Amino acid sequence: MVGFSFPFGLVSISGHLVPEKEFHLLASVLFGIFLCNIIYRLARLISLLSVEGYDELSKAEKVEWNNRGFSTVHAIAVAFASFYLVVLSDTFHEDHRDEPIVSRRSTFSDTTLGISFGYFLSDLGMIFWYFPALGGLEYVLHHALSMYSIFLALLSGQGQIYILMVLFSESTTPFVNMRWYLDVAGRKNSNLYVFNGAALFLGWLVARILLFIYFFVHMFIHFDQVKTMFPLVFYSLLPVPPMLATMNLIWFWKITKGLIKTVSKAKHSQ
Repeated sequence: MVGFSFPFGLVSISGHLVPEKEFHLLASVLFGIFLCNIIYRLARLISLLSVEGYDELSKAEKVEWNNRGFSTVHAIAVAFASFYLVVLSDTFHEDHRDEPIVSRRSTFSDTTLGISFGYFLSDLGMIFWYFPALGGLEYVLHHALSMYSIFLALLSGQGQIYILMVLFSESTTPFVNMRWYLDVAGRKNSNLYVFNGAALFLGWLVARILLFIYFFVHMFIHFDQVKTMFPLVFYSLLPVPPMLATMNLIWFWKITKGLIKTVSKAKHSQ
């Protein structure tokens, strides 16, 4: 049986003592859900006031428009946070601490993962509510795997470096959303659509293909540490990343075909 302990202080909620770390994680998740709700409403308000043609969209298109608003904000925020934690901060530097790199965590990394869990939970709830308008079963699988991985990393405190690497791949989401916005706005034949498609292709190649190769190499090099993780975390780390990588490859193939089609169409129109 796998157990997770919280060797931290206690806080009082309505007269009940709750582990301080557990309270912090719950607060981060709830804050993530709250932010999604606020940004969704702001996206609707800002679009209504400043985006020509927004009011003419169908109800379903407005829902997806606003949904992609908080999706974009989450992607940008979590990509910057992940890059800072893995690359710039000392938390996961090889020689910074004696603690195994797979067991390192910080208050900031816990907060980042908690907020991100809140986002995926909010987005998955909307996907189910409007299914399949906001995404099919592949989106459900992607979000479920992401939430499961984040949940384990938060409770165990292990493998956070790998979760943050995967979360950095969310940096491609703004380009995916921009493509949808341009399509809905009737700008599919514009130069901006072509440039965005090229940026999406390059971003996907770097953040979802090459980064995953580095991910697996890093796991192989540090496998002596990886195999000391809790059994549930260890055996989850073996199948989940390859499943996400396979999905990324399938989507990359579709993106590549779409870019070739867009560029070819742009050349013929000149």
